[in-house]
Amino acid sequence: MAAASLSRLSRRATSSAVAAAPSLRRLLSATSTAPAAQSAPPPPPSAASAAAAGADRVRWDYRGQRQLVPLGQWMPKVAVDAYVAPEAVLAGQVTVHDGASVWSGSVLRGDLNKITLGFCANVQERCVLHAAWAAPTGLPAETLVDRYVTVGAYSLLRSCTIEPECIIGQHSILMEGSLVETNSILEAGSVLPPGRRIPTGELWAGSPARFVRKLTNEEIMEIPKLATAINDLMQSHFSEFLPYSTAYLEVEKLKKSFSIPL
Repeated sequence: MAAASLSRLSRRATSSAVAAAPSLRRLLSATSTAPAAQSAPPPPPSAASAAAAGADRVRWDYRGQRQLVPLGQWMPKVAVDAYVAPEAVLAGQVTVHDGASVWSGSVLRGDLNKITLGFCANVQERCVLHAAWAAPTGLPAETLVDRYVTVGAYSLLRSCTIEPECIIGQHSILMEGSLVETNSILEAGSVLPPGRRIPTGELWAGSPARFVRKLTNEEIMEIPKLATAINDLMQSHFSEFLPYSTAYLEVEKLKKSFSIPL
């Protein structure tokens, strides 16, 4: 009874208020018709508009550079725990092994021959690595950057071989057939001519590069430590560019804070 009387009172109050206020009546009629107008189904798109939308979608999907570029039968191969920056480009016969990193703006162009980046090696910003059809020394013309090698920013490597645990300084150029043997350092801004070899445990510099001195044991031991430090830095970048959302990391933190088994 109380509910019925309350509903009658509410209807009576609403009708009297609407009758007393024409502006309120117009407002109620406008708001009541607005949802009907909004809920009306849109007209079907024409064939021309659908084609234009499809073309815009294609332009949007391919508006920028591609990180991995297949060339013919060759597709770049990147290990699961290797890091390739979103602004880097890998094309053709390129292999990036575990723990290696390719930083922003670098281009690894394996269209003529193979390019291999070894374990825990790193190619820093704005480097270009490519290969020729053949090397003048008769050695394989592929470009090999072996394990624990650091290639400084803005360097150019073409059909050269860098053996394990070496440092290539920034703005350096290594030409066809050049060889950097284990535990060696090429200083920044150096040019290694075609066919030139840096023996094990030596420091070279200049344009063209020349022998400077022998490396000390302490300097040799620091070479892989530099590559490892860059690998540790890579981890913070790597977690931000997973193929899936990183929201699960926050979920794991919450589970640990509430002692919920993962």
